[in-house]
Amino acid sequence: MTNVVSRLARDAEAAKRLKGIYSICSAHPWVLSAAMKQALDDHTPLLIESTSNQVDQFGGYTGMKPTDFVRFVHLIADRVGLPRERLILGGDHLGPNAWRNLPAEEAMQRADALIDAYVSAGFTKIHLDTSMSCAGDPAPLSDDVVAERASRLCAVAEAAAEREGRTERPVYIIGTEVPVPGGAAEELDTVEVTHASAALDTAAVHRKAWHDRGLDEAWQRVIALVVQPGVEFDHTKVVDYKPQLATELSEVLERLPGMVFEAHSTDYQKPESLAALVRDGFAILKVGPGVTFALREALYALADIEAELIAPEARSNLRQIVETVMLARPGHWEKYYHGDEQENRLLRTYSYSDRVRYYWADPEIDAAVNKLISNLTGVAIPENVLSRYLPEQYWQFRRGALDATPMSLIQSRIREVIGVYAAACKA
Repeated sequence: MTNVVSRLARDAEAAKRLKGIYSICSAHPWVLSAAMKQALDDHTPLLIESTSNQVDQFGGYTGMKPTDFVRFVHLIADRVGLPRERLILGGDHLGPNAWRNLPAEEAMQRADALIDAYVSAGFTKIHLDTSMSCAGDPAPLSDDVVAERASRLCAVAEAAAEREGRTERPVYIIGTEVPVPGGAAEELDTVEVTHASAALDTAAVHRKAWHDRGLDEAWQRVIALVVQPGVEFDHTKVVDYKPQLATELSEVLERLPGMVFEAHSTDYQKPESLAALVRDGFAILKVGPGVTFALREALYALADIEAELIAPEARSNLRQIVETVMLARPGHWEKYYHGDEQENRLLRTYSYSDRVRYYWADPEIDAAVNKLISNLTGVAIPENVLSRYLPEQYWQFRRGALDATPMSLIQSRIREVIGVYAAACKA
């Protein structure tokens, strides 16, 4: 397992300190800077991944192409003081997902261009996700079709790396049992763990597809298989990891030398569950909505503090503005939340899927956030008020480990989440 982490981190010494590695799947600059500060304190590399709907050759929903995202992350790293060589940039769910409404060949041509753009920009961890059906495809796709399409994308990636003269070739993540990005849209009670035989069959059919395309050397850089260890979250609850249900799956790794499992949707797992996942071979832990959920909690706690300290006419009214914007532009949440008016109101704020994360870049909301930060930067937040709304940060402040400036409080709240992942991954 350490060998896989070493190859991913490009640093054998750093890998000795790690049993696993966590992946920050976010494009929010405050989340990324918090993660970078955590990596600096831990003296570890940091894996940051953009998803195929966030960043693509057309700009994605962030407006960034892969080269833009690399520049964006590097600028934050330079500001924080994290050496660029400590960064590992990955692409998550890269494949035809965004173009499933198109015929398969047309969707795959766009996926080819997506992969080319990512590798050309310098991304080195590539999750090849061809598990989804396109227009005219059967549902679900067979493992053979998924593997053939994934090997096609791998060939594109290899060609791009060769053309760009990359001395560091990409490492690949494969798998057919890929959880839905961002968490389940339907209510869940349990999640079926990937069968051990299915994991072995998936690896075998992909290896054959690689061989058939003459990609045997690239197969040596397939470092992880995405499987379902039995973790997931829906809008209001979390399905926790139960190690006893994944014993047979975990034992599969003995027959897959050089590989680990990648676990998606690990957001909101208990600290002991994350540590157990790493122990059991799920050595790459993905987290996305969990960190932006913490960001939202921090901002809304600060808005509550603002209501205590700032005159009504001068307040940012952040919460009301977010609600107004989400109602006026419901495209990012209305097809996911299916309750009545009261239930949807609660979900817009509190859903574990955290669809509010798509709105922080909205100009009205961004202006309100900046006004909130400015208002609270201009006053001293009393420690007894801090205790009411951000109790963990209150104790950090009391211990002298944190000042009470708004940005410090926000970063601290986000690092509460990231710190749990960092602890789970330490050797």
